[in-house]
Amino acid sequence: MPSMRQKHHSGFTLMELMVSLAVFLVITSVVMSGMLQMMKTQGSVANRTEMHTSVRSATELLQQEIGQAGRVSLPAAVLPVNITQDITANPTTAQTVSISSTLNMFPQMLLDIDAGQNFEVVTLTAVAPGTITAIFTRSHINPTTHTTAVQVSGAFGTGIVPPAAGLNCATPGYLAYSGPGTGSDCNTLKLYGDINGDGNIVYVEYKCDTANASKTSPGYLYRNQVADAVVVGTTKPAVTPAMYLLNNLEKNPNQAWDGCFTYQVQNAPGPAGNPVAFVTDVALTLTVQTQLRDPQTNDFQNETKALLNITPRNVFYVWEATSLGEVPRNQPMPANIASLL
Repeated sequence: MPSMRQKHHSGFTLMELMVSLAVFLVITSVVMSGMLQMMKTQGSVANRTEMHTSVRSATELLQQEIGQAGRVSLPAAVLPVNITQDITANPTTAQTVSISSTLNMFPQMLLDIDAGQNFEVVTLTAVAPGTITAIFTRSHINPTTHTTAVQVSGAFGTGIVPPAAGLNCATPGYLAYSGPGTGSDCNTLKLYGDINGDGNIVYVEYKCDTANASKTSPGYLYRNQVADAVVVGTTKPAVTPAMYLLNNLEKNPNQAWDGCFTYQVQNAPGPAGNPVAFVTDVALTLTVQTQLRDPQTNDFQNETKALLNITPRNVFYVWEATSLGEVPRNQPMPANIASLL
């Protein structure tokens, strides 16, 4: 019989396949576990980044507007402002005179009139379109143009509306705001002035509500704004969710009272020597939680952001000048602002 060659076949045994599969599953498990952990870590980072960004945006806005509170100026769009007629001095009788613009002027406002030897500060007793009424103790006569320059200086001493009585979040023994309207409090910061630097007086109300805040039902911080706030009849809009700056507030830890704002109040001699309160520093503390639960701990993470020394520089200027006996042009609160408090 012819000889036949024996064929040899190489391959893996069943045991080798099972060992290989086991090694593959172990490696896959390790890789998948690492990827899941990385995804959880990224989720944690994204949660905290979003939380940090939102609270930083809110505090930066608060810091900017508190710093500008009390500022007063005439709108750039109408400058220069001039009285457009000659005026003969009359120290006993108010005179109604024509003016190039009355935009953002209001009764009791202090205006700087003219310059040099004819300079004086007048108090407006009435404002109407195209005219102002005041007592002029000096003559203002310009035979060439019959115009007299008008400026506004100083600041609103109540640009940060002083706190109401009986609060734990203000300087001990402080002189409380007596009206009109109600003052700021631990939860509500009320401020006004030319905060945008465009000559328009704006009223802004910040409110933080953490009284019933919990992990599953956090509190909020909203900002309500009234533009052209000196115009009589301008009202404060109703609060809507669009005004919320933060909707994830928690109660501040280690704080005996509920709220976000603290006030340093200092006094200076006012009319007839009666003391007048000025808010010269505002502190802000916000505790926020992440919008979503942390993927690793399955709980909400939190962060406390504190700004302890925010100085409303315009209010501080008026307080400092008043304390030193200088002429600070402490502008009175416009009547329509008072109606918003």
